[in-house]
Amino acid sequence: MLRPLLVLLALGSVLIGRVNSHQESGEWSCESGSEIQLEAEFRPGLVTLDGHADEWEDIYGSEFSLLPALDPDADHEYKAGKMTVKTLHDGRDVFFLLQVDGEYKYSKGENNKCPSVALMFQIGEDATYHNMGGCKEGPDSCTNKTCKGHEVDIMHFSIGKAIPGRLYGSNPIDNRDGNGGDRFGHLVDVYAWNPHCRNLDGIGPSGNDSSAQNDWKGAWWHSSFDVHSGFVEQDSPYASGNPKGTYYFELSRPLRTMDRLQQDAQFTIGGSSKMAVAFWYPVDGNPWHKSGHYSINCDWVPLDISSGSSKLSRSSTSSSGSTASVFALLFSVVSLCVSVFVGYKVLQPKGVPFTPMQNL
Repeated sequence: MLRPLLVLLALGSVLIGRVNSHQESGEWSCESGSEIQLEAEFRPGLVTLDGHADEWEDIYGSEFSLLPALDPDADHEYKAGKMTVKTLHDGRDVFFLLQVDGEYKYSKGENNKCPSVALMFQIGEDATYHNMGGCKEGPDSCTNKTCKGHEVDIMHFSIGKAIPGRLYGSNPIDNRDGNGGDRFGHLVDVYAWNPHCRNLDGIGPSGNDSSAQNDWKGAWWHSSFDVHSGFVEQDSPYASGNPKGTYYFELSRPLRTMDRLQQDAQFTIGGSSKMAVAFWYPVDGNPWHKSGHYSINCDWVPLDISSGSSKLSRSSTSSSGSTASVFALLFSVVSLCVSVFVGYKVLQPKGVPFTPMQNL
């Protein structure tokens, strides 16, 4: 009798742990800076999606402290450094670069022993950053009707199966099955109404829809790698030891998708969206858990999709324009002076010497 009781108690503690995995330790509090903003510049033909950040050097980036998502206390900030977020678009796709310092950690096939990133976007007008959409329904009652207006769009990239520099995410095999999965590298396309109601695109409590697909693509890299010709799976773990360096996550998806299920955020050139960025890391070598992630802010961050040159670089553009205007004015003045001089020479009467008839 005692043994079954102990088993039930142990099982109960496990279940309680799962239910409480997304619960805060106290009342939720957020002090978000109103000046926080991201802007996707219009820069066509710039990015190659390979995890390398060389082409991003001249793109403006916003730097964020990484605080625990469930308890944004500065005392528990990610110690290795801040995260820089850069974004741009080419009129068809939107691109993101996430870069964050950290010792190299990689354990093949074990996602929670490797760094991981996620992007979250508001879809429904009532969707909150806190509680991943904020729908009050539980796992047994959340549907597209009971949680209507609380939809959020999520991209999650766990690199335990992903080779550095190789492309993951959208692929013909998983898209043929009509869902947002990625069996090759776990760069998945997800929607949610709250932390307990998350599904791959195309999969839901009311049934699956084969029209969905994974719209994301991405690659990752670490600055300590000394091979640039390309890795293969047999090269794992791709670096020796735990060298310090910087992780790069390069990601993209179309501005507009074929979604008709309210599972993808849709971006408009000249418009604004709301987004969040999360980061998981095996601190001190300990595997991370799903709710143990860091975030760049404790609320939504505005994302503007620029229709032209970036507002953030407008001052430098204005300065260049002023210099060009000065040279244009100087050139016009010189041209005017030359024109006057040439006209004067042409119109000036020319003297013809007089020759008497008798001398002819």
